[in-house]
Order: sequence, then C-alpha cells, then structure tokens
Amino acid sequence: MASTRGFANTKILIIGGGISGMAMAIALTTSYNIKDIVIVEKSSGFGGTWRDNIYPGAACDVFSSLYSFSFAQKFDFTRSLPGQEELLEYLTDVAQEYKLYQIARFNSSVRQMEWNNAEMKWHTTISVDGGKDAEYGNSYEIVSDFVISAIGQLCKPKGFDIPGLSDFHGKVMHSARWDRGFDIANKRVAIVGTGATAAQIVPEIAKSTAHLTVCQRTPGFVIPRHDQELPQWERLLRFYFPPLRSRIRAEAMNFRELFHSAVTQADSPYAALMRKMNDGLLQKQLGHRPDLQEKVKPRYNPGCKRTVISNDYYPTLARDNVDLETAKIERITENGIKFEGADQVKEIDVLILATGFDTFNFLGGLQISGINGQKLEDIWPEGVAKALKGIMIPNIPNFGMLYGPNTNLSHNSLILVIEAQARCLAAMINTIYSVREAEGGSLAVWPKKEVTERYWEKLQEKLQNTSFADPDCTSWWRRHDGTIVNNWPGTAIDYQRLLEEIKWDDFDAAGTAAKKFNEEISKKSTQNVPRVVEEAWLSRGALTAMALAGLAGGVILHRVWRHFGPLRMG
Repeated sequence: MASTRGFANTKILIIGGGISGMAMAIALTTSYNIKDIVIVEKSSGFGGTWRDNIYPGAACDVFSSLYSFSFAQKFDFTRSLPGQEELLEYLTDVAQEYKLYQIARFNSSVRQMEWNNAEMKWHTTISVDGGKDAEYGNSYEIVSDFVISAIGQLCKPKGFDIPGLSDFHGKVMHSARWDRGFDIANKRVAIVGTGATAAQIVPEIAKSTAHLTVCQRTPGFVIPRHDQELPQWERLLRFYFPPLRSRIRAEAMNFRELFHSAVTQADSPYAALMRKMNDGLLQKQLGHRPDLQEKVKPRYNPGCKRTVISNDYYPTLARDNVDLETAKIERITENGIKFEGADQVKEIDVLILATGFDTFNFLGGLQISGINGQKLEDIWPEGVAKALKGIMIPNIPNFGMLYGPNTNLSHNSLILVIEAQARCLAAMINTIYSVREAEGGSLAVWPKKEVTERYWEKLQEKLQNTSFADPDCTSWWRRHDGTIVNNWPGTAIDYQRLLEEIKWDDFDAAGTAAKKFNEEISKKSTQNVPRVVEEAWLSRGALTAMALAGLAGGVILHRVWRHFGPLRMG
C-alpha cells in the first residue's frame, strides 16, 4: 500500500481504528484503489471496542458466524458467541492482511477540525498522546480533502455524577477502562449498573471477591445465552466446505432479523416470547428467592433497554457474598456508599462503574467548524444529532461518519450496518474525486439541510411507534425529551437497502468543479451501490427438496450410465 503524500497531507483522514475505521479504509482501497489515507487512533492499536473493553467476561452477544466482515469472514471462532480476546485477535489479523498498519498513527487523537473555504480542505489538529512521537511534539495539523469519523457511539465512558466520588479513598474504575494490574480478589466491591456489561462482569468477579454489592436502578430483560464451544471438527468443516459456512451465516442473519419485532413491537409474538423466556429464567434460577425475583423483574416492554443475554447473572445475585441494592445512591463517602434510607454506610474497597457511555454526544465532543466557520453545536442545536441516513451532516462538507445518529441496531450485528455505510461513503468519495479530477478543480459536497430535516422527522415518527419510546424505562438510546437519537427503527436489511441508492439531488456543492458536478447529477440523479446480500434466499425445506432431487437425479444418471455406457464404450 502506498504511503501518504506527506506526513501532514492526505486525501482522506479517518478518525478511529475500530471496526468502522477499518471497514472504511478497506472499502476505499479495495473497491476504488484510493490509498492516500491516514488513520488516526487514540489507543495503541486496532480493535476499537474490543481493544478498550477488557473487563472480566467481556464477550459478544451476536453469533460468531455473523460477527465478522463479509469480505474477511472468520470460520474458526472457538465459540458460538466469541470473547473479547478472540475478537481482538481477528481484527488485528484483518488489519494486518489489508496492510492498515502502514497508514495508521496510534496514540493520536483529534482535537478540532476546521474547513477552509478558500482551500476547500480540512485542517485537523492531531494530539500525540504517547510514545516516542510525543517527544517530537505534542500536536500537529493534517490537511485533507475528506474526513471520515469512525468514532462511533460507544467511545467516551459516561461519568458518574454522584456527590462525594472524589472523596472515596478506594479504587475506582470504569468498565471500559479496566485496570488489568489491579487484583480484585478478596476485596469488598460495588458495581454501579445492571446492563449488558455489568451482567458479564458480575458473575466473573463474584467468584473471587470477599463481597459484591450490585447497585441497580432499573432491571433488564434477561434471556438465555445460547453459547457453546465449537468442536474442532465443526470448525474444520466450516473452513473446508464453503457452502456450509455460507448457509450457517445466512441462517444466523435470518434469525437475527426475525428477532427485530421482539425489540421494537411490544405486541409482537417475538416480544411475547422474550417475556416468556425471561419469566422462565426467573422461575428456574430464582424460584427459591422471591425477594430477588421481585427486584429484578422488568416492568416495561422488551426492547426499551438493551436485552441482557446471560445464563449466570441471576444465579450470581443469589450467592451468599452478593447483595442486590435497589435503593438510590445518596452519596459516596471516603470508605463506601451511603444509600437512601440506610442508617449506615456500606463499606467497600473498590467501586466499578458499569455506567455505559456518553451516547448522546456524537463525534466524541470534537470541535468542528464547517462552511463559513459554522460550528457543529449550531448545526445540532440542543445537542440533537441529525445526519442524512446517519452518515452526512448539513454544512459540514466532504465529511462522513460511520455508526452515526440513528444507526444503532439492538437485534443484529452492527457490522452489517458499518459495511453498508463504508461502501456508500466510499462510492460517494470516488464519484466526487472523479468529477473533481475530470474538471481539474475543487469540489465540496454536503447534504441539504431541508432534506436532512425531512429524513430525521420521518425517522422520529417511526421511532416513536417502537418499544424504544416506552416511557416506563430509561435507556442510552432516548434523550430526556423523548427524542431517540441512537437507534434505527427498521431491520438491518432495511438500512442496507436505504444506502443502496445515492440521491445526488439531496446534496449541495461548491468549488470550481461544482458546475460540472451539477451537470453530471442532472443527467443521472442517482447512483446505485449494491449491498452485500447475506440472508438465506431458500428455506431449509427448499434446500432439502433440492438435495433430494439432486440425489434422485444422480441415481437415475448412474443407472442410465450402467445400462448404456458399456455399449457406447464398446
């Protein structure tokens, strides 16, 4: 892969080296041979979420057969629901295979981005956060034609706004910033949060802590985790028999898509199934503890919050060394937690914050100035993030984002969304470059404000009719005013199809090549970007019928050959 034109200049700057940033770089290089790219990543390597989240029990809730890039499928995951270490190893291998290390700069974060109207380029300030590079200077500027944000929604750990936290003399750590050098064994521990992350941590640390207090605000829907070790023979069969692995991935896709109604429509049969599964776990695992059953039983519709998938969370709450505390935290003291209504402070040595992320602050709090110096906070008044199809923002030219506003899935693999976004943005960038280079000038493109507003309003209408809008619970998807800024209301396939068509009439353009661009789109206002089709087209019954028909045909041919073959040979 070619290097950049210069250390401080590049065609495309990608912010983030997680799944999104990797997908974007690979889409540009493999589909359009665009290689003048720089990836800046805040951490010390590729992997994103799976590099940051190293807490005990960290694992994926999506089938391993579906949780890999379509163009770089991993066939030999050791479990049906893979763990953090195996996922990080996979992503590292992909980065190596596609030569992404050659264009990456680690320990580098973005401070601010400014669009220069005269140059028609982005000026992005990079902060060097560590390593030898920091000895040469703590910041520098990159000038680029395009900037792609691959920061995502789950990058900035959410703070804990409780009085007295700074007074605590013990150990405090967030789940996404786990201190691997700290030994938690035989300590008195409290964990704040009972979501999907906490449900993975709690069963693991309860085995070694002296005592564990689980601080619950709202219980979650917990359903069985159908995880198992994949035997060596099955992994080998998947590797050497492509039709089998394709079918397994397709069936995983179909199953996940069917699950969509369970988390969006409260009156759907699948939502009823979720309630039944949760009730079954409660009865089976906590039937002997009606006091705990009452505390952890959800009283809202499935899908309002992220579903917890676990086989050992409920049983852990019933352990002798574990307490479930549902009272509100009044304050943190030097040596523990004071709960409302309690006479005494609960003494602890360690406080774990499984409080999630600042999900409403898209783009990680970057300072962005677009056309004529317009600030992002002015484009997004009151912090309500709006982006056309979740990937482009009005008055922010030559800019794209992956896993942006209203693109989160709660039922399927996010890789399906991210790949579609990367393919769409790469196609758009290639078209813009083609027009610009043909004209020999400058070109900046951004979505029209009115088009973006209409898109967002229609999206909100759909979202308000889903379980995400249930007023009986709070989630990281819904703001205090009821606006849902994170989730997509449809299926993964619905979103992929949305990105199959680029409507150039939805965009404004500026620069010396803008006239040529407008002429081109007047001839052909849309551009097709075919999606990757991964769902199964044929049912198992149809496949069985085809197999039987093929077998019958083979028998007939064999008999014909036995009868006529020797005569012909003679």
